[in-house]
Amino acid sequence: MAAEARSESFGTVELRGGDARVVIIPALGGKISQLWFGERQWLWKNPQLPYCLPEAGASYVLTADSGGYDECFPTAAACTLPSLVRGAGGRELPDHGELWSQHPELTLTTGEAGHRAHLVWTGERLPYRFERAVVVTPAGDVRCEYAATNLGALRIPFIWSAHPLLPLTPATRVELPEGARLRVWAQHGVDLGGVGAEHRWPRLRSGGQLMDLSVPASAQRRPYACKLFVDLPPGAQAVRVVEGDAMLTARLDSAQVPQLGLWINHGGWNPLPKTSWLPWRTPAPYRNLGFEPAIGAPDTLTDALGAWERAHWIESGETRLWTITWSGGTVPPPVPDR
Repeated sequence: MAAEARSESFGTVELRGGDARVVIIPALGGKISQLWFGERQWLWKNPQLPYCLPEAGASYVLTADSGGYDECFPTAAACTLPSLVRGAGGRELPDHGELWSQHPELTLTTGEAGHRAHLVWTGERLPYRFERAVVVTPAGDVRCEYAATNLGALRIPFIWSAHPLLPLTPATRVELPEGARLRVWAQHGVDLGGVGAEHRWPRLRSGGQLMDLSVPASAQRRPYACKLFVDLPPGAQAVRVVEGDAMLTARLDSAQVPQLGLWINHGGWNPLPKTSWLPWRTPAPYRNLGFEPAIGAPDTLTDALGAWERAHWIESGETRLWTITWSGGTVPPPVPDR
């Protein structure tokens, strides 16, 4: 049955180094399906949506939102490019971008610096080449090295976000720079002021009360979901998620990667329709956390080019480079009072 499809059914690549292990499914857009540090696998798997090969024109949320770690480029949400994009005005870009629905070229290499899986995608609606090299080092880090190259004669706009989904539990804590500016992109079951409303991390005003979103499961009793974009301050070098005594850290350079997209779904959103054979049964709510280093905001390239003014451009022949390094660890014990 399709509902029992496993990653192995599509072919996987596994990289190991130190206590880290990464499993990649090239046929599913280069999805990283497992990210291990020690005994912990950090990525969420959607129990309601099996893996399946992407089809042209398919909906990401209905067919490919199966969990794991995808890449969104040159947009994250479906949109139509405005006329200011020379040579591409009026062109439609698909939901979650173009990469998840491709089968990228794959090259495997190994050396003293670690095992490397190099994946290459080619733009379909805009002229670009997108590359991601996943390197698992002997020290147990997972380094994602990115390159986006404009293959056309005119400059092209883009936004990018990594799209790793993590489980959201009562023990989940999000650690971002205190006081960082953020804006609301979407809200479900919670009032954060609507699209574009500004707040400071981690306390957001909801009606007449403050919500502390550093512990998302405790921020509100009722089910809710929201998508936020945090502007990482200059000099920011790391963001992390803590789960009990375990810690997942993303090391980055905020000059290269200036935003973090934060999707919090505490049972407030599920796009799947009711089944035809059980029409009275509503699909169970999702509980997951999108922890998404990003270049540009919000999710649609159109809005990034417009009111948000957070789109980025690549000139003809230019290559944009950036790196995210993921690592696991244990939360240090508190320092005792003297």
